[in-house]
Amino acid sequence: MSGILDTVNLRTQMVGQNRLELLLFSLETDQVYGINVFKVREVLQCPELTEVPRQTTSVKGLAHIRGETIPVLDLSEAVGRMPIPKEDHRQCFLIVAEYNTRTLAFLVRKVDRILNTQWDQIMAPPAEIGVENYLTAVFEFEDKLIEILDVEQILADIYPMHTKVSEALATPEMKVKAKAHHVLCVDDSSVARKQMQRSLEDLGVKVTTCNNGKVAWDMLNNLAEKGNDVTELFLMMISDIEMPEMDGYTLAAMIREDPRMHTMHIVLHSSLSGGFNVSMVKKVGADGFLAKFNADDLASVVIERIKKVEQRS
Repeated sequence: MSGILDTVNLRTQMVGQNRLELLLFSLETDQVYGINVFKVREVLQCPELTEVPRQTTSVKGLAHIRGETIPVLDLSEAVGRMPIPKEDHRQCFLIVAEYNTRTLAFLVRKVDRILNTQWDQIMAPPAEIGVENYLTAVFEFEDKLIEILDVEQILADIYPMHTKVSEALATPEMKVKAKAHHVLCVDDSSVARKQMQRSLEDLGVKVTTCNNGKVAWDMLNNLAEKGNDVTELFLMMISDIEMPEMDGYTLAAMIREDPRMHTMHIVLHSSLSGGFNVSMVKKVGADGFLAKFNADDLASVVIERIKKVEQRS
């Protein structure tokens, strides 16, 4: 498992091609789950954990890895299933990952393989199952259904996010200006969409949300076909990167290639962190990158765009 990320540099070539690689793993049942390899720092055998006093959540302790102290989350317990028994921890694995500028380790029973696929093979879960679950996408492989968990929702339940924009940014004057603008937010995570919508509506901006890149593209394309100037309708688009059916990189690249909407202001918003995103944002022609999730950072990006638009008018 030590070499599981050795070829990560080659994976940057998939950007804009709607491709991804999933690290497959299992918890306390035979169900197989997937996590995007780009979010994974490393995979290792679970070491001895340092217990946290009075810890009542699914955080099982702290792992000391390469000079860094990292909280360990029992992913099975976090999604409402039986926790992995303490005596079994040393036979399990840690998936060390970065989400929303936070480094965590997910305790899982088994790690299987890395699977190369395409985002258009990853489907949103059926609407009939409702929204009160931790499932963000599904993928059929070898006659089995692989589930992709909404890790952002799981973490939001453990570490609630603050969505209120500070009064220093959401001034009465800015709220008046913001009411004239409309922002398109695209994200497959229901919690991420709610976070963005609450923060931007707190600022005063009108918000439209889409749950993946394909839905957003179809909407923009339909508006353009009816003669609408989408660059006038929307102040900007803020899009997640990882999404089923069409990822944010591909969505941005397609918008840039379409003469009806190629000047649309695009910011990619992701829990994927690191300098990798900076270069990839440029590659697909987006205007900026914003790490998830900070209400004031999100509001600042929108306020900056409002000011630039008003300066030109």
